[in-house]
Amino acid sequence: MTAKAPVAPHKPGEFGLITFSLIWLGVIIALPLINVLLEAFKGGLGPYLRAISTPDALSALKLTLLVSAIAVPLNAIFGIAAAWAVTRFEFWGKSLVLSVLDLPFSLSPVMSGLVWVLLFGAQGLLGPFLMAHHIRIIFALPGLVIATILVTLPFVARELIPLMQDQGSDEEVAAVTLGASGPSIFFRITLPNIKWALVYGVLLCTARAMGEFGAVSVVSGHIRGLTNTLPLHIEALYNDYDSIGAFASASLLAGLALITLIIKTVLEWRFADELAAHRRH
Repeated sequence: MTAKAPVAPHKPGEFGLITFSLIWLGVIIALPLINVLLEAFKGGLGPYLRAISTPDALSALKLTLLVSAIAVPLNAIFGIAAAWAVTRFEFWGKSLVLSVLDLPFSLSPVMSGLVWVLLFGAQGLLGPFLMAHHIRIIFALPGLVIATILVTLPFVARELIPLMQDQGSDEEVAAVTLGASGPSIFFRITLPNIKWALVYGVLLCTARAMGEFGAVSVVSGHIRGLTNTLPLHIEALYNDYDSIGAFASASLLAGLALITLIIKTVLEWRFADELAAHRRH
């Protein structure tokens, strides 16, 4: 079954729908971004550069990238494994797995951080044991990573599961009957078939990981230069009435999101023919 090609609008209602969509996007997305840039450069280029080059700002940027660099690959691996298990096997509790997988979507980010505090905090279930062995999770990098992993957990899996269900397992079964090994089947058949969904899932996961505030706020301790990611650094500057510094750091965060979008666009442009063939399949 092939999808119908889009047609140009020719009725007033169609033009009205498009106009409303563009205006809504402009008000909700473009206007706030423009305001961030105007406020960031309100004092000129010099104050902007000084704001984004302070030790705290650079530390927050590095920590944001580090947390994302750890959390996103782990969630990508989990997403592939979960999608494979759900779409290729029938087992007791499968519906429960799917429900739990969606839990981070409905769970408050603050609660996502609080559960780790209740587990690993000084008064938590494992807190005394960790303190006795000088292991720091809360108010340290591990806490930021696991909080980010929890809130971004479903993104990759939820991109892969519908696609793998639609594709079925005929090619993989055929490869098994021909004597192909498990790794060979995965890298030569499964991975090429799911790579675009995987790319989209990873990009969504990365964007959410870099911009996460609620969960990491609970587990970070707000230690400047040590556990403050960019969103937390922005809040700290704004609370200190440093509006230029806050908006300058916000522009960095927006820039990271823009880079993610550019990567997605470049990949779509570079592999447009292959992507179109994949969608038709």
